[in-house]
Amino acid sequence: MPALFAAPLFDAQSWGMLPFHFWTVVFAVVGGIVGSFLNVCIYRLPRGESVLRPGSHCPHCGQAIPWRFNLPVVSWLWLRGRCAFCGGPIAPRYVVIEAVTAGLFAVCWVWFGEASAGLALVYCLVLAGLLAATAIDWEHFIIPDGITMGGIVAGLVCSFLVPELQRADSPVASLGRSLLGAAVGGGLIYGVVRFGKLLFGRHAIGLTPGTKVIFAETSLVLPDREIPYEEVLYRRTDCIRLHARQVELVDRCYANVRVEVTRATVRVGEAEFAFAELPGFEVVTDRVVLPREVMGQGDVKFMAAIGAFLGWQAVLFSLMLSAFVGSAVGLTLVALRRHARSAPMPYGPFLAMGATVWVFAGPQILRWWLRQ
Repeated sequence: MPALFAAPLFDAQSWGMLPFHFWTVVFAVVGGIVGSFLNVCIYRLPRGESVLRPGSHCPHCGQAIPWRFNLPVVSWLWLRGRCAFCGGPIAPRYVVIEAVTAGLFAVCWVWFGEASAGLALVYCLVLAGLLAATAIDWEHFIIPDGITMGGIVAGLVCSFLVPELQRADSPVASLGRSLLGAAVGGGLIYGVVRFGKLLFGRHAIGLTPGTKVIFAETSLVLPDREIPYEEVLYRRTDCIRLHARQVELVDRCYANVRVEVTRATVRVGEAEFAFAELPGFEVVTDRVVLPREVMGQGDVKFMAAIGAFLGWQAVLFSLMLSAFVGSAVGLTLVALRRHARSAPMPYGPFLAMGATVWVFAGPQILRWWLRQ
């Protein structure tokens, strides 16, 4: 029934009543507006803030931004990248996201609009989500549930409303393929995470002899960074290991002992403590071994969302392409000394790139490959 209500909206004759490139301009303008909203999401979601309230405001002076200073692309260029009230800098990322989103929306209409307005609209939604996930993961190494879990639900709904999305003949068949895509996407990446854990599950960090390391209440504090426990100890079996020259608890000290920390317990030599009962402690060591993930749980949910929108074939295509491109980019950055070999690199942007290529040319590339 919802597909019947949606049919007039996606009817080609209704859209054809106006010139084709009139809609190209409309899509570009709407894309700029959506890009402005994506900037809000990119800034606020990682910080746990609402994307609706308060309204747009300067992060430096807190002044609310009126509409005339909030026009996509135009306002940033007009104000030369500075706040109209306090003169504080506005990051170039804002205008880049707005311009890229406007361009992607216009290209979606040109590419798919003649065949299906519904498909063009859904692909705009997909690309907006991929762009937001890329920006957030690149900066914060996370992909918020609002994008991943919301993307799974949106993918199922859009597949039912627009069966062409899954190349199906009926809404029910399309929904089934969407569910399969989500299951394959999430299951495949979860398998990669588990298998990678077995092969590359540890990461040793060398420290200057005599370095003090602090096990705080919510994070491990190293001299050059702070690592939240939720990033390394989210499984019951995950463990931080080290050999300590000295351990200082609130009421006692130890020397030359092995220390093992899980989310439930802390072992210091032969003694064992409940992690929740320790207010925090310090150790002196020259090496810390952390549990390491090939991918994070956010990537699992992200790929499930991609599968829900684009199907299981897109999942396989995106994973293979992202592996090649991610490896090439990582090795290049290491060779140029722009990235440490042992430092983590977000994988979400490469999955998003693979999905974007699939949207515009994936099936054609796949058919070409199979003919070789």
